[in-house]
Amino acid sequence: MRNFKNIFLSLTLLSLISYANGTKEEIKIIDKPIDFGQERIDMTKAYIKKHYGFEVESIEIEPKIIVLHWTAEMSFDKSFKRLKPQKLFSDRKDIAKASALNVSSQFLVDRDGTIYRLMPENWMARHVIGLNYSSIGVENVGGKGNKKDDLTPAQLKSNIALVRYLKKKYPTITYLIGHHEYRQMEKTDLWLELDKGYRTKKSDPGKRFMSDVRDAVADLNLSAPPKY
Repeated sequence: MRNFKNIFLSLTLLSLISYANGTKEEIKIIDKPIDFGQERIDMTKAYIKKHYGFEVESIEIEPKIIVLHWTAEMSFDKSFKRLKPQKLFSDRKDIAKASALNVSSQFLVDRDGTIYRLMPENWMARHVIGLNYSSIGVENVGGKGNKKDDLTPAQLKSNIALVRYLKKKYPTITYLIGHHEYRQMEKTDLWLELDKGYRTKKSDPGKRFMSDVRDAVADLNLSAPPKY
């Protein structure tokens, strides 16, 4: 597998996105890698085998879903520090039995809209039960108390830009969902979770935020999850 550090050759990536009206806009992505050494890679492979039933040599995925989240933490530094270590924090008793692999996400968006890429986009992150093997996760700093729908206009703008960037780069992406909608995906062929007792209840990133993002990227024709 390619050396993780070699993937982050530059601090900032400037990419051009073509919009439906023919105009182009610039998205700025800053690379800020979390710890993703051999230990995390091995734990990811073990997670894939245990929860999805696949014996894999690589943790690369074919992205088919974009999942939007909030961190339930108002500080960027604290949000990043939760994702950075390779092993799960001891206070995550709700998911610890499933694996010691720490949660992660390909992207983290700060309150001011700054977009950080935390890991290779096509490596599997642990961010959503049942769907990690086909999804790219976007975490947003906010969601105070894991209840308040408080993500900012700057974050909305950046999430819209990220969705457009990812759909253009990975034409295989067909779904856009909020973390709170993940269980609705159990009705699709993309759902892989083997442990029927491994589920959590989520409220992020909020119905309003998801509605606003979907309205802005309607031209991409990304599917929402099936209704219950």
